Amino acid sequence: MILNAMKSTIRLYFCGRMIDMNLSDHLHHKVFQIIASQATEAGTPAYVIGGFVRDLLTSGADNTPKDIDIVVLGSGIEMAQKVKYTINEDVPLSVFRNFGTAMLKWGDTEIEFVGARKESYRRDSRKPIVENGSLEDDQNRRDFTINALAISLNQDNFGELLDPFEGLKHLEKKLITTPLEPGKTFSDDPLRMLRGIRFATRLGFSIETETLNAMFQYRDRITIVSQERISDELNKIIETEQPGKGFLLLDQTGLLELIFPELHQMKGVEEINEQHHKDNFLHTLEVLDNIALKTDDLWLRWAALLHDIAKPLTKKYEEGIGWTFHAHEFVGAKMIPGIFRKLKLPLNEKMKYVQKLVQLHLRPIILSQEIVTDSAIRRLIFDAGEDLEDLMTLCEADITSKNPRTVKRHLRNFQIVREKINELEERDSIRNFQPPISGDVIQKVFGIPPSRQVGDIKKVIKEAILDGEIPNTYEAAYQLMLEEGLAMGLTVHQELKSEKNTDLPTAADDR
Repeated sequence: MILNAMKSTIRLYFCGRMIDMNLSDHLHHKVFQIIASQATEAGTPAYVIGGFVRDLLTSGADNTPKDIDIVVLGSGIEMAQKVKYTINEDVPLSVFRNFGTAMLKWGDTEIEFVGARKESYRRDSRKPIVENGSLEDDQNRRDFTINALAISLNQDNFGELLDPFEGLKHLEKKLITTPLEPGKTFSDDPLRMLRGIRFATRLGFSIETETLNAMFQYRDRITIVSQERISDELNKIIETEQPGKGFLLLDQTGLLELIFPELHQMKGVEEINEQHHKDNFLHTLEVLDNIALKTDDLWLRWAALLHDIAKPLTKKYEEGIGWTFHAHEFVGAKMIPGIFRKLKLPLNEKMKYVQKLVQLHLRPIILSQEIVTDSAIRRLIFDAGEDLEDLMTLCEADITSKNPRTVKRHLRNFQIVREKINELEERDSIRNFQPPISGDVIQKVFGIPPSRQVGDIKKVIKEAILDGEIPNTYEAAYQLMLEEGLAMGLTVHQELKSEKNTDLPTAADDR
């Protein structure tokens, strides 16, 4: 927590004790000294601003920063070029003349240079009209006061904090608010509303009341923002330590209904005959927060967010039974491609992974509540494949009961399922298996072309292995193949009994 500031020395409260932080002592990255030297030589004042300053003041971390933003009272591009020349190393420099910016990548750190500027906006665009400006003009255009903090890199006051909007005070109070009137800030660039929610979620801050009200009032402005930018912010919220908070804020501001209506539709509780179901929206956020404790995997977190997405479509009240959501896992899986397409998320293996987990998320839960059969476990192993552990993690996160004994019982049952999985996997090698007999073998043995009969024989072999009727071996599968083929009226055309025969096709040839 930040208590007060005196020029370059900041008094901080860390880990239960007071310490004084001299900001100049923390500007140890070589680039700061180089910029200070170049700024003095050129008579062009320069400052580090934004996220680097905010994170330094909130965490006091001395780790090598990933991103550094430099604002220059002059040409940011020229300053970047001078810094690159001074470094005297082969560091890549990207220049964006249309935006008046330049990006220098030095090791693991990206350093962006921009000339101080002031901005104005047209009603129908997030793209600003840019003019040269002062440092204060540049701080005015920042999204939030905590991101408008700047530290001088000039030799006469190196390390001094410049804080025209009480950003330091807002860091102390853990408060998100805007430098200017929030309605203007959000109307000019509506993406700032999502950024504010993301910062509040990531930092554990609150959003100041007037700022929060402005987000609600100007929520419709989000429609001028590209879907790619919206989804990027959603991903960043999902990647925070407690992402559920972010989605509650999205809902509170009315933004969720606009940018993610399928999730918004999960809200609320309906009651018939004094029977009600749980609020599936709040349950989903609990599952998301639970899984965030276990994994940083973005797409596993997406699976948690979407695992019950079809409950509003499948909700039904049945007399004598109560509320049901029959087949919501299958309906939900069918919804995933459409949701990913609309949100401009990747339509590749990541989408298929989320779809798979949504479809399978009830399977381990059902097994944990019944007598676990080997056959059911084998089928779970086969269907989940390499994603089985992630599926189990999702199912354990899905336990949101407030009764500790209920949670303990479910976790104990899941442990039994896990033990059975390990036992059968070790014994039967089911995960990601292909039937030992390929389609090529069936065709050669019976002298038939590719046909439905080949597919039927392969299916019988697969089902027999999963049901434990035969072991997962070539010899057992070959014998069953002969029996099934003869039962279909086929005759043996060629004997292929030796698994070691190098000319023998394998299941891999038929994938």
